[in-house]
Amino acid sequence: MMTDAARFVSLLTHDTLALILAGGRGSRLGVLTDWRTKPAVPFGGKFRIIDFSLSNCLNSGIRRICVLTQYKSHALIRHILQGWNHLNVEHGEFIDIVPAQQWLDEESWYLGTADAVYQTLDIVESYTPKYVLILAGDHVYNMDYGELLAAHVEGQADFTIACHTVPRAQASGFGIIQVDDSDRIVDFEEKPADPKPIPGRPDMSLVSMGIYVFSMDYLRTHLDRDAADTTSSHDFGKDVIPYAIGRGDDVRAYRFGNPVRGSASYWRDVGTVDAFYEANLEFLSPRPPLDIYDPAWQVMTYQPQLPPAQFIGGESRCQVVDSMVSGGCMIQRSNLDTTLLFSNVKVQEGCSLEGVLALPGCEIGAGSRLRNVILDNECRISEGSVIGEDPQADSGRFDMTESGLVVVNRKMLGQGRRYRPSATRET
Repeated sequence: MMTDAARFVSLLTHDTLALILAGGRGSRLGVLTDWRTKPAVPFGGKFRIIDFSLSNCLNSGIRRICVLTQYKSHALIRHILQGWNHLNVEHGEFIDIVPAQQWLDEESWYLGTADAVYQTLDIVESYTPKYVLILAGDHVYNMDYGELLAAHVEGQADFTIACHTVPRAQASGFGIIQVDDSDRIVDFEEKPADPKPIPGRPDMSLVSMGIYVFSMDYLRTHLDRDAADTTSSHDFGKDVIPYAIGRGDDVRAYRFGNPVRGSASYWRDVGTVDAFYEANLEFLSPRPPLDIYDPAWQVMTYQPQLPPAQFIGGESRCQVVDSMVSGGCMIQRSNLDTTLLFSNVKVQEGCSLEGVLALPGCEIGAGSRLRNVILDNECRISEGSVIGEDPQADSGRFDMTESGLVVVNRKMLGQGRRYRPSATRET
């Protein structure tokens, strides 16, 4: 029997439209976004980054979703059309892909996150939502948005911002929040060089997760005002939030920290190459901090029908340690250590892979040695290649992060300069 609390939350989610902002350039991910927008980047062996936000919506009971696209969106759009077309339209469920409209200026794209929502307000209003949930499409986490909506309504907030605690040393890339004893936000600073700490916790900061809840009426009023402000950059973090706090609106912080199916408060902004790499490797630990195996909170995606992974041994067997291998992979007499192979990766005999992320469709030639390497999709590594052992040699051929991580794509290998769509290619 449904409890009053559960019925309350289900009514809120039914009256909510989710807007997933998925149009950013993702330039800090370097060559990984040469052919695709950041939310479409493969993650965790078989997923795309956007799958986590989409799955959270469905698991939370929110089944009216708009995905706002802009840059290099083909791979993202195709992924959604192929893997997320199972909602029941007759029951009012949908995922609507909304390309950049350019309604205000035919010469420019979206000017900021607030402008992206403003330019789609006519579409948003056509669905007559009572609440609008705005999400970033490029974060990895599990969250029950129903609890967030309930906190927003029960607190009678003008709008609510989901927030998370991160080490202060890592907080300069986020909006920094200060709250009073009732979790009302009293100060907000977007990406400061010296983030303010949490009172009593000098090494930690409270940051915005880029997740917002508004009533439709409040959102419309403030986006109309912001659009008319010629001094605004039309961004939620830089403009809308500081304005609302400055004029005394009731802006509340929702602290993300309650466990969702054993995933605690796991949240990763995989906005840099190193952060992306480290977040993927976290899935290889004996007890991953995010449980992707929980059938009660499924992370859904699209993946082609593929045969099981195959390990070919013989007298010299494959050795696999703390690694993950996806469907369609074939590994011949090779060693894998802390390595994640996405779909359809082929590893020829005699290879040694340590700390390798190989995105879909890669082929690694016999006798190759790779250490701390990301291979973008469809890379063909020639026989006997050595990558990740000589920084000087690698820096002349590939991209390298400050930590020494090597990133390789097809263009660097002379195997194609541009994205070429096909029926089988996974971008």
